[in-house]
Formats: sequence, C-alpha cells, structure tokens
Amino acid sequence: MSITILGIESSCDDTSAAIIRDGVLLSNVIASQSVHEEYGGVVPELASRAHQQNIVPVVDTAIKRAGITKQDLTAIAFTRGPGLLGSLLVGTSFAKGLSVGLRIPIVDVNHLHGHVLSHFVREKEDDTVPEYPFLCLLISGGNSQLVLVKNYNDMQIIGQTIDDAAGEAFDKCAKVMGLPYPGGPHIDRLAAQGDAKRFKFSKPHIQGLDYSFSGLKTSFLYTLRDAVKENPNFVEENMADLAASLQATIIEILLDKLDKAVKQTGVKTVAIGGGVSANSGVRQAVADYCERHHLTAFIPKRAFTTDNAAMVAIAGYYKYLDKDFCPYDAAPFARVSL
Repeated sequence: MSITILGIESSCDDTSAAIIRDGVLLSNVIASQSVHEEYGGVVPELASRAHQQNIVPVVDTAIKRAGITKQDLTAIAFTRGPGLLGSLLVGTSFAKGLSVGLRIPIVDVNHLHGHVLSHFVREKEDDTVPEYPFLCLLISGGNSQLVLVKNYNDMQIIGQTIDDAAGEAFDKCAKVMGLPYPGGPHIDRLAAQGDAKRFKFSKPHIQGLDYSFSGLKTSFLYTLRDAVKENPNFVEENMADLAASLQATIIEILLDKLDKAVKQTGVKTVAIGGGVSANSGVRQAVADYCERHHLTAFIPKRAFTTDNAAMVAIAGYYKYLDKDFCPYDAAPFARVSL
C-alpha cells in the first residue's frame, strides 16, 4: 500500500506544502512573502499573518497538483522548529486540525533535518540519493554547520558557527551596500560581473571545525567606511568588485573547514543544503572541490535550497516508516540544534 505524505513548512516567511508518495515528489508549492522587503528583514508578526492567509490555498494547490484528494493522505508532516514561533504555530495548528479531521497521524520535523534530507527527495523513481555516511555543509541565514550524517535520524554536528552564519554575512554586507533584502541573491548576481581579487577582507582563525563570520562582516564595514570618506561614490562605482570579493572570501572560509572535515572523517560523499547553497559561487566551488578530491558531490536543485515542504515531507516519510509519530500536545520550538 502506498504511503502518501503531506508536508507543511512555515518556519519563517515562506508558506509551502508538498506531497510525496513512497519517497517520490508529486508536488511542491511555495508562497513567498514580499511584504518584508521594505523593512530590510523578516517582520515576525507580518510573517505569521501571511501564513494564515496562505496556508489553506497552498495546501489545496499542492493536493490538486499531485492529482490526489485529501482522503488519499497517509500522514501529515510539519515543521515544528526551529523558526519564528508565530509562523510555526500556524503550520503546527493547521497540521493538527487536518490530522484530527482526516484521522491520520502527524509527524514533526526538525527544520534543519529537512535541509539535510532534501537530497533524498526524488522526482523520479531512479533518482540517485546519497549513501551513508556523508558530510553535509548546511549553510543558511541562521546556520553554518558541518554535519556528519550517518542515517536519517543519526546526525552529528562536528562544526558550526560561533557567531554570525554565512547567510547573515551575505545579507548584512549587502544591506551596508544599499542592496534590497534579501541581499544574498543580489551579491550572487553582482559577483559574476566583478573581480574577486580586487579587495581583501579579514578571515577568521578559529581552531577546529567551527566557523566565524563576524570578523569578516566588520572588516567589510570598515573598508567601506574608510573608502567612502575619500570617495562618496565608492560603493556605487565598485559594487560588482565588492560583491565578488565578499563572495570569494565567504567561500574560502566555508571550504577551508569543509576540507578539514573531509580529511578528519574520511567520507567520500559531500552534500550542501540550506538557502546559501543556492549561491552560484558556492555551488561551483563545492563541485570543483569534490572533483579535485575524487569525492561524490550532491548539489541540490535551487527549488530545494530554500524553505520548502518537499524536504519536510521526505523527512516525515522516513519517520513515518519508523512509526515515529507526534503527540497532539507537542508545541513548536524557536531554537534547537540538530
């Protein structure tokens, strides 16, 4: 008998629903929120209100695109955390209510687990997925982690940021440059036109496998401050080179620790996940690194790098197979590690 999972993602500012049947993706619908752009960042109250407006039509669209009815669902997987509590409450409450109405179980999913397991979302039966163990570089707006993945439910963080994440470095530096929110995609676009060797920014000297990006952010800010004193048009005149140099520095920091982790663990497979894994430079750098070191690389489709319900559904699918269901009194959580 087929197992059909509805996944619901509402951890931040994207409302998403997806349908997976026996591990194969049937639909993945995402409603993004543009309301935050004028504020330069996500406003939690506005995000939760938008989720309330979007969740019913998004779920309905996902079910219709999958060519099924809600009575065909076997279980509902939802993001329980980490994320914005108000946003998580919308998805959690909806999942519980629909579960009671359909008399099917619910499965709670750790948002970070979802990003790691996004590589197991198959669009066709014969799609290749990673073999355990593998190393995942999880990079997003709030997380920069090196995760040793031994199984879908056995993940060990072997390195993580001690301050800002890579995504924060992209977005905050982009804001200083006067670029719209979110800044990461704009840096990516400009970097393709610039000289990555034009500017030099500070790189951290952190022992072990942990990351740090606060020093880079400060170095970038001071460079711009001092240069603008001499030339008020400095940022506008050097936008592409600044973006390219910033992106190159972030990539160098990420790959330095990734290389150390590969050597320490001896893994033969490397994957990346999270919003920053959509960055063109990061994707190419990881692919080139793996080719040079004869490693298997898993670079997700861009549709699976952002907050999406397909990753929630596949994580829920594996938990359902283990009958790892969620009680109805489970509350969402804002912060947690893997």
